[in-house]
Amino acid sequence: MISKMIRYDIVLYAGEQERFVNELRELGLVDITTTGWEPSERDRGLLMEIESHNKALEALAAFAKSENYQADAKPYATGAEAYAKYDEAREKRQQLQQEVARLRKLADDVAPWGCYSAEDIERLARRGITLRFFMSQHAAYEKLMEEPIEGVTIAEICRTASTVYFAAIITDGSQVIVDGQEVRLPEKDSRALLAEVDALLAEDKAIDEVFSRAVASKELIEDECAKHKEQLQGLKVDATAGREADGELLILEGWAEADTAEKVDKMLEEYPYLVFERRDATIDDEAPVKLKNNKFARLFELIGSMYALPKYGTLDLTAIFGPFYMLFFAICLNDAGYGAVLLALGLALLKKGGPKLRQAAWLSIVCASATIIFGTYTGSLFGMSIPELLGYEAGEPTPFLDFPNQFFSIALAIGVVQILIGMAINLYMQTKLFGFTSTFGLLGWFIILLSGSIAIGLPMFDLGIPGFDASSPIFYGCVGVGAFLMLVLNNIKRNPLINIGAGLWDAYNNITGLLSDVLSYIRLFAIGLSGGVLAQVFNSLAMGLSGLSEGIGDSAWYVVALQIVAASIILIIGHGINLFMSAISSFVHPMRLTFVEFYKNAGFEMGQRIFDPVRKMK
Repeated sequence: MISKMIRYDIVLYAGEQERFVNELRELGLVDITTTGWEPSERDRGLLMEIESHNKALEALAAFAKSENYQADAKPYATGAEAYAKYDEAREKRQQLQQEVARLRKLADDVAPWGCYSAEDIERLARRGITLRFFMSQHAAYEKLMEEPIEGVTIAEICRTASTVYFAAIITDGSQVIVDGQEVRLPEKDSRALLAEVDALLAEDKAIDEVFSRAVASKELIEDECAKHKEQLQGLKVDATAGREADGELLILEGWAEADTAEKVDKMLEEYPYLVFERRDATIDDEAPVKLKNNKFARLFELIGSMYALPKYGTLDLTAIFGPFYMLFFAICLNDAGYGAVLLALGLALLKKGGPKLRQAAWLSIVCASATIIFGTYTGSLFGMSIPELLGYEAGEPTPFLDFPNQFFSIALAIGVVQILIGMAINLYMQTKLFGFTSTFGLLGWFIILLSGSIAIGLPMFDLGIPGFDASSPIFYGCVGVGAFLMLVLNNIKRNPLINIGAGLWDAYNNITGLLSDVLSYIRLFAIGLSGGVLAQVFNSLAMGLSGLSEGIGDSAWYVVALQIVAASIILIIGHGINLFMSAISSFVHPMRLTFVEFYKNAGFEMGQRIFDPVRKMK
């Protein structure tokens, strides 16, 4: 459900603004409207500071898990000093890493030339002995050796699979042409360059101490970041507040939950230089939204927030789509073994991370548990047939659901049920907001679809209602009432003839739309079936390629062991790929059915913003 909001219109003496915002921050219950805020240059700088501090905290959290972290490091005196030292060390490390990479590449380039001294080469040049260095292909080098150049001595230095590195020693000072690519060697050879690398790495190692001290100062950095966030809060309030009486008065719009409004009233009544007016928020207000659900429904807020929160004054659909999402996830994954793996992963995640990660872990546990139950009902365990494992013969009746042959129609029935629930919700909201007479068109469609589902759909599952079938007068009467509402009374303020024309056009759109919506639920059957088929394929591959499908026979024990190992590798890789792909499909496609088919038929309206009170950031 959506928490009820109280709107406050506040007029405040401008000189008391900072003090007032600080007291609101201490209270932590009032959301001040800052819609339309455009950051100034100063605000952008503050935003960059906040982002930099957040990135620093993430990097320090990762560094704390590395082997280079020194647990006995002492913290810095202040958060500002800790962040400044960290930022300086981070930039220095980046420079060192870039220089190390450059030197290593240069060392690799000169490594074929071996050890040399630039001073010795220059000393020889002063004595009239010139050394020039070349590289060429093997054929060119062999030709050069067969046809020596007068006054030039060729000395091979290194040879690779494609290239020969050699030196030309010239004693008469003449300019000769040598068939090869001449190379100008740097002053330092690979040994000297790698020695510089080692020195830089030692310097980089010392940065670990700065990082470790910053980790020890993590709370101080968080406090510093919180100060910046609170400062930004004040700037946003100041920039968006209305000003009257030559700027002497500020006009603020605030929101508080009805459950905590008494505390807000008390604070405002005791505050000097302030007047306020309060009233209940309405659907016409752009009120912030805060969801208030039980523990089970709260898990699915994580799913709903990926699309949007509901508009204030409408209905929160989280508790309604949550069970459907859980069921859809189980149908798409459709394997008790895969559900058990996800359950184990969810339980492992509970021990790690913050509230958001624990919420995701609990959602995984709930959906995995539903998968285990549904996968057991359909008789699938890592692609194996549970009925066969229990000894049931082919064709023998079992208590398990024959998913490939029976679930297609069930998937469509589930879609019809969810769409009908969505339409009922839409009827309720339209009646609440605009009156019952505004719903006649939608009510007509609801009666027709519900009547058809009962009269035609239920008998397909042997659940028909006596006296209410496709040939009964009651059915035709319901369809007639629905058609009359849909075609004639879809807008009671309009001419009936115009209503008929508009109703016929709406009929075309609704028939095609509803048909498309219902058929979308076939994806539940298709995804569940494809995952099961792939699991069976990997099982067959493992048994066939390893030879275990033909039995052990008289094979030696080590042969059997190798077969088991080969089959295990194929099974682990194959089922791992299938589980990964099926889990993604099971996460995404139920979400698609929720946000498109269900939300559309339920008349979902998204909210403008979430409830975010001015509060202390730490």
